[in-house]
Amino acid sequence: MGTMGKLINLLLIERNMGKKELAEKLGTTPSNISGKLRRDNFSEKELQDIAKACNATFAGGFVLNDTGKEIK
Repeated sequence: MGTMGKLINLLLIERNMGKKELAEKLGTTPSNISGKLRRDNFSEKELQDIAKACNATFAGGFVLNDTGKEIK
């Protein structure tokens, strides 16, 4: 798993969210999310969509909107 995949996993842990819930919020399948995490293959739009689904901001990392905590 590449760097962005690791960051997304940290974001999911911070939000107490699984890949299945993220996939549902993004309108895709858990296997698609798992594959993208494994390949570390995300467009900037996908990263912004992931951030939005997790109530965060994507800025080369993530900043939690409610706490300001940075995940990089």
